[in-house]
This record gives sequence, structure tokens and C-alpha cells, in this order.
Amino acid sequence: MALVMGVDFGTQSARASVFCSDRGRLGAAEAEYPVLRREGDAHYAGQRHEDHMRALEVAARGAVGKAGVKGEEIAAIALDTTGSTVVAVGEGLEPLDDYYLWCDHRASEEAAEITAHARKTGLEALAWCGGVYSSEWGFAKLLHWLRHNPDKRERMTTALEHCDLVAATLCGIRDAREAPRSVCAMGHKWMWNAELGGLPPEEFLSGVDPLLKGVRAKLEGRYLTSDGTAGKLSAEWAGRLGLRAGIPVPVGALDAHWDAVGVGIREGDVVNVVGTSTCIMAVGRQVKLTPGVCGVVKGSIVPGLFGVEAGLSATGDIFQAVAGRAGRSVPEMSAGLEKFRAGQTGLLRMSWDNGDRTVLVNPELSGVTLGWTLASTPQDEMFAAIEGTALHTRIILERMAEYGTPIERVINGGGIPQRNEVLNRVYANALGKPVLVPAGEVTSLGSAIFAVVAAGVFQNVEEAQQRMGVGYRTVEPEAAEVAAYEELYRLYRKLYFGLGERGAEAVAIGDVLPELARLRSRQEG
Repeated sequence: MALVMGVDFGTQSARASVFCSDRGRLGAAEAEYPVLRREGDAHYAGQRHEDHMRALEVAARGAVGKAGVKGEEIAAIALDTTGSTVVAVGEGLEPLDDYYLWCDHRASEEAAEITAHARKTGLEALAWCGGVYSSEWGFAKLLHWLRHNPDKRERMTTALEHCDLVAATLCGIRDAREAPRSVCAMGHKWMWNAELGGLPPEEFLSGVDPLLKGVRAKLEGRYLTSDGTAGKLSAEWAGRLGLRAGIPVPVGALDAHWDAVGVGIREGDVVNVVGTSTCIMAVGRQVKLTPGVCGVVKGSIVPGLFGVEAGLSATGDIFQAVAGRAGRSVPEMSAGLEKFRAGQTGLLRMSWDNGDRTVLVNPELSGVTLGWTLASTPQDEMFAAIEGTALHTRIILERMAEYGTPIERVINGGGIPQRNEVLNRVYANALGKPVLVPAGEVTSLGSAIFAVVAAGVFQNVEEAQQRMGVGYRTVEPEAAEVAAYEELYRLYRKLYFGLGERGAEAVAIGDVLPELARLRSRQEG
């Protein structure tokens, strides 16, 4: 038996939990931090390192207190974060600026330039990240920062993902060459690939923009999967967190990837981690390269297996926006939605409010809702928004299956499925598959699993998953609803590629509104 701490840095808060390897979660606490926005700039989203670390102190001490244990009893601490959340740092790994948060889309031009140059030069790494480089990823964000901060360029010693800077900070690492580098974050977001020699070649990067000359060397470090150790908890941070100095700190990873571990991902599973956005993941011993996904990386989720990542750029954020425009909260808007049936609103809503992450990989797209009438209500739009995210998820799952990813089970992880049964029902019916929902809370469980492995309690991640998993309940699809969603999906798929794909030929959509009206009339009756 061992006590460990798992920490999950989400978009707006850090949650720390104390787990017992035999008894599960003993106590948890959360502390918030702000998302920095700029009025009139929907693409800007930043955060500050000091806010993250302050929240970690509060959450860690709170979790120990609620668990009723002593901090010195904790045998390991593991931390995951959002990503690609990137910051340039100077000497001593001190941040030179605010983070570019994962949902920051200022670097769309830079991403397009990286994609164009990769295609022109035949960069093999591009195929491993789906064929299109995203404005949400590391090199695009770093290039944007370099272009817009000429006064700070010379002071930059390296750039780090949030998960890597947090681990380095806790371990007292101040030399960029000794910094841990998460294979998860660097593989999916920076085109790092062990089989291809690591990061893209120097000549490729400087060919995109001379400002990237020398950056490859600055990104050196210890590239490891999360069964590796970033270091030991320093005396300073042991004191600040109320823990014991010298305990192991595993190499971090992206939060959704460890969430997938927490819900028990195995070969044949697709896990939808549904939160502010949605991350969709699968693992396998052999995985084909898949156009439009966010990368195929060995060891990024479960060490030893290839991880496949895809997703939606906004999910919970869409629900919040719909509710906010109506002057209500999401729970208020959701009351009564359990009575809604597939397509009864007559609305078809594309989930592009924050661009498209997969499979079009186009940050320039924006939300589209078709089928409005004088009788349409804000609650109709909320239900259509849930349907839209489910149908977009089906687009992604079909793309993954087309390229050989087996889909035997669908698991809805993340926070929203724990408190929104309507979403689970819509997903089961829209996908035409049973949806498994964890039977208990899994936030920071993935972190705890890597912590107990680091503490030597279990031999590997799979054993820890079996011993610490919470089980599932099953949401079964309903035949009549599945049939209605087959009709709605045909229209959704036509619009998804017809409106969203760059260079798409004109698509006749004159049937869409009449078909939506017909489906609405039938479902209302």
C-alpha cells in the first residue's frame, strides 16, 4: 500500500487528489487561476506560471488536509497539464512571458507556413501529425512569440510545455539541458519522433523562418515517456506543498492523455475526454498514420503503445457560450433537455465556434447553425450544440476507423459526462454504439496511476489501471433515436466537408433545410 498525490491542471483550475493504492481517492482540493483574455481578440488566451504554482500550493495542502493524512506519508507526486500550453523561458527556466494557452489561436498564419513548407520539402514528420500543422501547437506558438517579442528573443534559452516546466520547477531543475521533455506533449505538438531522429531538422525549421534558426538545439532535454522520472521533489517545493523532499516526480503529460489512462484505456477503446474541449484518443501496438488527426506517437498515452489523438477545439466552451448569450447558466439551460428527441429542434449546428481541430484542422472556421424559425428557443440551440459535438465526434471516429484504428468500446471520460446524462444519451444514439461512462470520479486518477508506478507499488501502468479503476456504467443506444440520427448525420457530414474543407467543390445543400423541417415535424409528433 502507498499514498500518492495526483494533480490535474485544467483550463481554469488545478485539482490535487490524495490516493491510496488500495482504497482509492481519500481527499481532493481545487484552486482556480484566470484565463487571460484580450477584449476584441477571440484568438488570445494566456496564463501565468506564478498563478499555476500558487494554485498548486493551495490545492496540494487542501487535498492532504481533506484526506486526513500527513504530507510526509505521500510517496510520489505526478502532474498533468493542458497542452500545447507553451512559454518561452530565460536563464534558470524563468518565464519571459505569459503562456500561450492550449486554446490560443493567434498562430494560425505561422501554422499555415509550417504546413506549406513541410509539404514543399516532403517533411515525413508532417504525416505523423495528421498532415496539417495546427495553430494550437508548439512550433507555431513559439514562432508567433519570436515574431512579436523582438526585445526578448536574445534572452530565450528554451521554450517549454506547461507539464515540463511544472515538473522541472518541482524538482529544482534550472538548466534547460536537464529539463524533462514529455514524449506525449513533444510528440503530438512539436513533431518529435524517435524513429525520425527527434525534432524536425535544423534546415527545415530555419527554412520556415530564420527566427527558428538554433531553436532545435535549444529544445534539447531528456525526452521520456511518463514511466520515466523527471527528478525528485526539491526541499523548497516539499516545504511549499507540505510534502516530503526526495519523492519521485514522473515526467508529465497532457491532461486528457492521463484522463484516458484513468478511465482504463486499452487496445480497441476510443476515449472521449469531454470538457472545455474534447480530446479523442486510442492506443494500439500497430497504428496507421491518419490524415487530420493530432498525431500518432509511441508511448504518448500508455508506455509501449502508440497513442492516437484527435478532438474538438471546443465543447464545454460552446455550451457556456450558448447559455451566456441567453443570460443563463448551463445547468439552467440543460433542465428539461432529457425530454428532447433527435432532430426535434429542427436545428443543425456545426461545432466550429473555436475552429476545427480534427479532421479539417482549420482554425479559421466558425460556428454555423441552420434551421432557425421564429419559434426556435435558446434551449433548442443548447440541444443542437450537444448533437453537433456528437456528430462531429462521429466524423472523427469514422476517420480513425477508416485508417485501421479498431473501435470496440467508446468511453466518455472528462468532467461533463459525469454531470450531463443528456450528452451521454445523445452520443450513444448519434454514434450508434453503447457508451461507457466511468462509475466514479476519475479527475487526477491518471496522475495517481503514474505516481504509484513511480513509487514502485505496481510494475506498470496496466497493473495500476486494473487495481485502481472505478468501473463503468453503460448508456445503450435507442433504435428510434439511432435511426433519426442517421438522417441528421447524412446532412451534417455533407455540410461538414462541403462548408469546411478548403478548396471543396460546390455542394448542393438545397435539401438540408427541408429535411431538417421534415425531421423536426416527425419528431415533434
